[in-house]
Amino acid sequence: MTIIQTVEQLREIYSGVAEASVAKVTKTLTAEYRQMIEASPFMALATVGPEGLDCSPRGDAGSCVRVQDNATLLLPDWRGNNRIDSLLNIVRDPRVALMFLIPGSNTTMRVNGRAVVSVDPRLIESFEMDRRHPRSIVVITIGEVYFQCARALMRAELWNPERFVDPAKLPTSGALLKAAKADFDQETYDREWAGRASATMW
Repeated sequence: MTIIQTVEQLREIYSGVAEASVAKVTKTLTAEYRQMIEASPFMALATVGPEGLDCSPRGDAGSCVRVQDNATLLLPDWRGNNRIDSLLNIVRDPRVALMFLIPGSNTTMRVNGRAVVSVDPRLIESFEMDRRHPRSIVVITIGEVYFQCARALMRAELWNPERFVDPAKLPTSGALLKAAKADFDQETYDREWAGRASATMW
């Protein structure tokens, strides 16, 4: 196996950055970038901490973040598994990276920046879903924002229904848990999961 050892070796292979690849990066949201992000109900949130990296899915009804201004995004932390991996990382290292997906579009949006976890009562109260509120808000200050080349989603045909995988052919959540913990009660978990999730969405 031949391993790349230096930046110079890597740049020899990937030479010739297209003008558009550099020109697309802005320090704050343009009107068009804001429109794209506000159209996204789902994103991946990447964080880093002493234990390593974490990448967490985040989704919401409508836009998954609120644009406070052209340099600030607000991400409500809705109900989850209480592992708080992302929040633990942010408290100790504010660097974050976000990737937004828009159903039907092959263009993704990326944001790199810094974040804090806020429990300001007025801010929390400003988010409400089904008469419930998030326990905290991740406040993200944009360092750079840009759109991503569509080739990856085009290759994957991510939005092509003919390429969708039948969930019945995949392991259930209970099966995945039982594979990690042999004595886990897979049947009960799978039987109760759908009802539990729908009752604790927010």
